[in-house]
Amino acid sequence: MAAAIIGYLLGSIPVALIVGRRHGVDLREVGDRNPGAWNALEQLGPRRAWLVFAGDAAKGLAAALIGLALGDIWTAYAGAAGAMVGHAFPLFASFRGGKSVMTFSGAVFGLSPLAAAIALAACIVVSLLHSFRWGARIGVFGFPLVQLALDPVEHVIATGALMSIIGLRYLADRALGERGRRAPARA
Repeated sequence: MAAAIIGYLLGSIPVALIVGRRHGVDLREVGDRNPGAWNALEQLGPRRAWLVFAGDAAKGLAAALIGLALGDIWTAYAGAAGAMVGHAFPLFASFRGGKSVMTFSGAVFGLSPLAAAIALAACIVVSLLHSFRWGARIGVFGFPLVQLALDPVEHVIATGALMSIIGLRYLADRALGERGRRAPARA
């Protein structure tokens, strides 16, 4: 329980909003209005957005490592889940957060470092050969497949539960009409 609470508080740190404000941009008001790494990349450019990618990933990694320090792998998963929920519904940003993809990406380095490194390598290769958009998808969605070859199936199931937090965040946006989060469609 402590790991989940600590994870939630870490996840609630609105890195994208902090970085965006530093550059005069409220990411909740521009682009897709998602205060996360991808919108930061599109609105601020790679030179400024790398801090958001690193910060959001660091929240997940720290939560998983704290969970490991407090208990076992299951405590680490609880910490990672807390960080992802905190990123999606941040206490320190009026509960208007991002999708938690980068927070998940950081957490997996604490949960299964070898599988995460292999998924990152695949992300880099696909990014160089095709595009970062596809590389990121391959890295995130390929992680459980790599993990399945390296870790007990119970860990892969828990990873699926973490990934469902991302899916639930997308569904919450749709169910709420995305609360004006998306920019109006262009003609």
